[in-house]
Amino acid sequence: MDAEQLDQVFKALADPTRRRIIDRLREQPDQSLFQICAASVAQGGVALSRQAITQHLDMLQKAGLIQVRWAGRTKIHSLNLHPLQKAVDLWLRKHL
Repeated sequence: MDAEQLDQVFKALADPTRRRIIDRLREQPDQSLFQICAASVAQGGVALSRQAITQHLDMLQKAGLIQVRWAGRTKIHSLNLHPLQKAVDLWLRKHL
């Protein structure tokens, strides 16, 4: 992992909506966009557009924090904590 990837991970985690998406995927893995959108309304009480959720998911995917697979015509999102662990290890190792 290089400095740019490290920055992507922490930038992705900087937004509370993205952290809620990660929390939701940790609690209940393998969710579709529809499920993630529905959960965002239930948790926050404020409906975000599908486009807004998609943008958050794209940022998380670019940081490597979620993985996507297809089940038929449905995109399924799952959590991948390996980049977060690598980022923390790299960051803390630099500062020891």
